[in-house]
Order: sequence, then structure tokens, then C-alpha cells
Amino acid sequence: MSPRAALAAGCSAAALVGLASALAWRDGSPLVPRDGGLAAQGSAWAFLALLVAAFCAYLAGLALLRRRALALRAAIAVAVAVQLVPLASPLLLSTDAWTYWGYGWIAAEGGGNPYVDPPSAFPESPAAGYVGADWRDTTSVYGPAFTLVSEPVARLAGSSHDAAAWIFKGLAAVCVLAATAAAARTSRRPALAAAFVGWNPVIAIHAGGGGHNDALVGALVAAAVASAAHRRAALGGSLWALATLVKWVPLVFFALAALADRARRRATGMIGLAVTAAAVGALATVHYGLDWIGAVGPLADNAVRQTSYALPSRLEDLGLPHGVALAVALALLAAGLVWLALDAHRGRARLGRAACLVLATTPYLVVWYLAWAVPLAAPEDDDRLARLGALALTAYLLPQTIPL
Repeated sequence: MSPRAALAAGCSAAALVGLASALAWRDGSPLVPRDGGLAAQGSAWAFLALLVAAFCAYLAGLALLRRRALALRAAIAVAVAVQLVPLASPLLLSTDAWTYWGYGWIAAEGGGNPYVDPPSAFPESPAAGYVGADWRDTTSVYGPAFTLVSEPVARLAGSSHDAAAWIFKGLAAVCVLAATAAAARTSRRPALAAAFVGWNPVIAIHAGGGGHNDALVGALVAAAVASAAHRRAALGGSLWALATLVKWVPLVFFALAALADRARRRATGMIGLAVTAAAVGALATVHYGLDWIGAVGPLADNAVRQTSYALPSRLEDLGLPHGVALAVALALLAAGLVWLALDAHRGRARLGRAACLVLATTPYLVVWYLAWAVPLAAPEDDDRLARLGALALTAYLLPQTIPL
């Protein structure tokens, strides 16, 4: 079968993502969040149908690429189209980008500290009416590496909520493309790995469309894995540190990778991680005092919340008490991590499986977490379970946040 068929499938995914994104320009579109996400929304069945069609085209493209090779530059070109086309839409399905703007404004322009002062303490902020309603009374849950990035974005955006949204959307889209390139550089089948990440329409909608910072986490962890694969352990360790200083989850993956590296008598990148963490921590302490360490508090509060797509919620729907459902999820996570640690101790870090395990058991599961799970599964050429798990989670989470 000609590689043109795979290329056609990828181009179809890009076109369908473009059509879906264009629906956000209708007056009163339910795809665009309003009033901190509290405004009454209509239904978006047409958007869902187009996104499902795009996902099917993506799956077809991957199936075709498994049988016939495609030039890497062609796979990357399609990835660029898929990931950048949502930039032509308004902010989609979430207020998170405006919340980042709000926290950045507090530090950059408001004279406050986002780790001490919640957005509600700054009614004069241009972001005040746009910050997500659930976060208006919450100090920042993000690590200092991301807050330091959010400050110049807030200065650049000024008082424009549209500018703030598009800057974060653009950053997220570029990060997905960076993760695409890193996955291709790590894999023995680079075009397939690039398509696995870059042709994913669900990631595109929530990165280039929604501007979520999980795309930055995904780029950093994918680049860390690629650096380790090319024996650049110190750089890899630094990238792991930066990812962890955006959100803490990459520490789990670094621990498994370090165990596997030790088993194979390779450098673990621990020095790079320690030096970078110390440098960023020192900069953050000068800028925010030691209060940035307190981000763990609201983050822990967030971790015990549940979303309806998470395993504990599904178990409760089946009649299990809340505590029992959480205990089952925690037990599965613990057992899975022990199994993965034993594998890592034998020299195999199954980071794709680890990412899927974290998503499958976390009480707070949202669709944009795919932006770091999919890039970890993509380069694992001989681990079918990791790739199938990432695709299954993408299919499962596809409808989440779409108003129906």
C-alpha cells in the first residue's frame, strides 16, 4: 500500500480539526468558555462528530504507517498542520489559559505573590473576569518554572484576554511539536512516532486550542527521554527537573528512568536534575520567597478532588463507597508502580505504561493530561501495550469537557 494513503489520512485529520475549530467562531458558541466557565452553554454535537472523525482518521493513519514507511519530514509536516490549525480558533473548552494569565499578572503587574495571593484579591486585574471560577480563591498550584514563564506572557498580553489566550495557545502548540520531534528522535520508526504524537487531534484541540501547560510538561519529558537515549544524561536530568518544576508528576517517570539507567550502568542524570532544581529553586525563592514551596498544598487539595471520568468516580457509579473506590484506585496505582519499578530494576523503564497507569488511577483525570502521556508512549517501539493504552485513553477522554 502506498505511503500516500497514510499521508491522506493525516491530512484528513488536520482538515477535520480545522472544521471543528471553526465552529467556535459562531456567535455564542458553547465551545468558548465565558464568565469563568460558569456561563450557560449549549450543546456541541457537531464539534464532537468532527473530532471523532478526526480521531478515526488519525487511527487509520497510524495503522497504515505500521505497514508502510513514510518520510519523516512528511510526517512532521502533517503534524504541524494538525497542531497549528486550532490556533485559528478562540480559546476552546477551558479557562485554564486565562487562569495562567491571572497568576502571571499578580506577580508581573499586580505587586503580589501568586503563591500567597489568590486572583480574587486583585479585582483590578484585567484577568479578573476570565480566571476560572474554581481557581479565583486558590493560590497557584503550578511550579515556579511555569510561573516564571507566565510573568512575561502577562506583560506581553497587557490587558487583552485574546492576546493572553493566543500566546498560551501558541506556546502549547509549539511544545506539542517539540514533543513530536523528540519522540521521533528516540524511536527506531521516527515517522510513526512523530505521527503518534503530532497527528493526535485530541491533543491539538486542548493544546493549540486550549493552551494547556501540560503540553510544556510533555515537551520537557519527551526531550529528557530523547537526551538520555543519546547519552546526554546531564541535559536529560535538567529537563526532568524543569518538567517537575511545572508539575510534580514527572518525578514518578524520572525515578523509573533512573532505576533503569542504574541497572544498565548508565548515568542517571541526577546531577543535572539537582543543579537545575537548585538554580530554579533559588531564583524562585528570590522572586517569591519560600512561599512557592506551598504550591504543594493547593495541589494536594486538587489531587483529592474527582472528575467524572476518573476511575474512582466510575467505581462509585457502580455502587462502591467513596473511600473504597479511592482505596481501589490507590492500590492499583501502588501495585502497578511496584511492578514497573521491578521492570526498571532489570533495565527497562516502561514510561509509556507508567503514564497510562497514572492516568487510569488518578482521582483527578482531565483530557489535556494526554499531552504528556502520549509522547511517553510514542517512542516505545516494542511496547504495544503502552501505545494501545495511550490510544484507548485518548478515545475514552475525547468527549470530556465538550458540552453535550
